[in-house]
Amino acid sequence: MAKLNTILSFVVGFLSCFLAIYSLSFLSLEQPLQVGGFKQFTSLPESSSPGDWISRQNIDVYSDKIVINVENPSISNYASSGSMRPVLDADHNGIRIVPKSADQISVGDIITFLRDNDLIVHRVVEKGQDEFGVYFITKGDNNLQSDGKVYFQDIKYVTIGVLY
Repeated sequence: MAKLNTILSFVVGFLSCFLAIYSLSFLSLEQPLQVGGFKQFTSLPESSSPGDWISRQNIDVYSDKIVINVENPSISNYASSGSMRPVLDADHNGIRIVPKSADQISVGDIITFLRDNDLIVHRVVEKGQDEFGVYFITKGDNNLQSDGKVYFQDIKYVTIGVLY
């Protein structure tokens, strides 16, 4: 029994040391936990990430505040519809800008568009062009169906950050 305890102690110590060294190599990067290639704690389908709207050089970190330097930002908050959970929900605050052109918007970006006098906030899942111009297919992360085509003239904002 003592021999088994010694072997187990050695294995646990070895694995702990290995994990500590491995973790330190990624100290500056936050890694989501994945086991066996599966996302943990969610059943949401894989979606594209938003574009990199804020470069590191536009973020100033001070001891008492963080300043994000972007042109013409505004703050948004969201209805509790559930269509964009867990990314967006009631009581979350978004940082948004008005896009200047359709070229700025990519698959994965979260946009706010006008439809039937309602502002809808959903993720771009496809981008294309037809006889009317550039269009975007959007869908709430928790919705089964897309919203159909959204044209640039109906887009009011792009969400470039979310504060929880």
